[in-house]
Amino acid sequence: MRTAEISRNTLETQITVKVNLDGSGQAKLATGVAFLDHMLDQIARHGLIDLDIQAKGDLHIDAHHTVEDIGIGLGQAVAKAVGDKKGIRRYGHAYVPLDEALSRVVVDFSGRPGLEFHVDFTRARIGEFDVDLFREFFQGFVNHAQVTLHVDNLRGINAHHQAETVFKALGRALRMALEADPRMANVVPSTKGTL
Repeated sequence: MRTAEISRNTLETQITVKVNLDGSGQAKLATGVAFLDHMLDQIARHGLIDLDIQAKGDLHIDAHHTVEDIGIGLGQAVAKAVGDKKGIRRYGHAYVPLDEALSRVVVDFSGRPGLEFHVDFTRARIGEFDVDLFREFFQGFVNHAQVTLHVDNLRGINAHHQAETVFKALGRALRMALEADPRMANVVPSTKGTL
């Protein structure tokens, strides 16, 4: 089983992240940021990744540090769990619709962090959640998972739907990329021999 647990403790946040990349989509989430919990649940459910994320942050200021540090912690846990990447498909992609919204997410477990984030949210807040924080979450994730990630919301009117399609597509793309490729067993999927 590809599992990992990390703890990240700073003056701003205390976070524990546990992942099982070969899970069944179970999520135990208590971040203090309700809408982020809802989005992380999409990753778990659609990626078939078990997630346990517990966080306490300086929410009396705002959610910025908490959201960013959860992205960092999730990235660290995924990188640790995936290990040397032997036998995985490496690349994953997904298109996910939700009513009028449609998003595409493409991931490469390249070993090189890179983010292309193209989501023009139709409003600045979803409930109490500041949509600017999504970029911070994804940047933290890609920097520490060491993946290249392209996130494109192709259409959408409802900001909740836009966000949900992005996170569902991320779960599906991760699921594809992390699947075992029986034709590449014990082989790193790179002509360099390492990722």
